[in-house]
This record gives sequence, C-alpha cells and structure tokens, in this order.
Amino acid sequence: MMNQGVQKNTLYVGGLAEEVNESILHAAFIPFGDIKDVKTPLDQATQKHRSFGFVTFLEREDAAAAMDNMDGAELYGRVLTVNYALPEKIKGGEQGWAAQPIWADADTWFERQQQELEMQRLQEEHRAAMQAAEDLHRKKMAEEREGEKEDEAQNGDDPMRKAEAEALKESS
Repeated sequence: MMNQGVQKNTLYVGGLAEEVNESILHAAFIPFGDIKDVKTPLDQATQKHRSFGFVTFLEREDAAAAMDNMDGAELYGRVLTVNYALPEKIKGGEQGWAAQPIWADADTWFERQQQELEMQRLQEEHRAAMQAAEDLHRKKMAEEREGEKEDEAQNGDDPMRKAEAEALKESS
C-alpha cells in the first residue's frame, strides 16, 4: 500500500535553492495556515541542507492547500516539489538525521509511551471487567444450583423422600 503511514499534515518540499533556510521556508508556506514545524536536514559534511525540507502544518486542510498551491511553484528560481512526507523520509533512515539531537524525538517517544500505557490500562480494565462478569455468572449459576436443592428440600412430593419416610415408619 502506497498510502501507508503517510502523514497528511507534514509536507516534503524538494528542490530548495541553497539560500533557502528554515525561516524562508516558513515564510513561503505560512500563508496557507499555522505551521507547527519546519525542518531542513543538514548534510553532515557541508553543514548545508540537502535541497529538501519538511513543513508540518497544524491542520491537514492547510497542508493540502499548501501542497496544491506550492507543488511546481518557484522559490528563489527553483521549482519546488511538494507532496506528503513519508515517516521514514522525515526520520531519515539512510538519509540519516544525524544532525538531529537525540532529544528531538523525546516528545513523540513520550506520546508513544503514554499511548502504550493507556492501551495497557484499557486492556487491564477490560480483563478485570470480563473477570468480574465471569465471577458474577459463576455465582449466579451456583445460587441457582443451591436454589434447586432448596426447592427439592421443600418439595414434599419427592418420591425418594416419601419412600424413605415410609421405610422409617414401617421400621418403627
């Protein structure tokens, strides 16, 4: 599947001129809506960006509008390629965002941890609820069985009991 993991509010912007920095990129895309983040990964050797960057909008609609309007547009005499960013492109893989500090991922890590803890909590609650329901069912079944025994005890026309009673009378 091509669309898998596409982040609809993060745009890949390719074909950047050397002069374009993060603030210029920000200025070029801000007309379309609020921007959460702008990144131009740097080449470790040259300390210059590698002619592409990422713009993350707060709203998907704004990202879509920016993509529609900016794909094929010119910036500093270079034609831009703008499309949805794929997570592996953002994070780097072989392109390696070695320039990114180790804590840059801390927020998403923390969010993932929170989500995982929340999932575990929900699973525990679900398990507890299932257990409680099962216990309740068992208790009901046991009570019904007890009830049946009591019914039999109160039931005077139990043939076995009658026979026992008869036998007792005869023997006395």
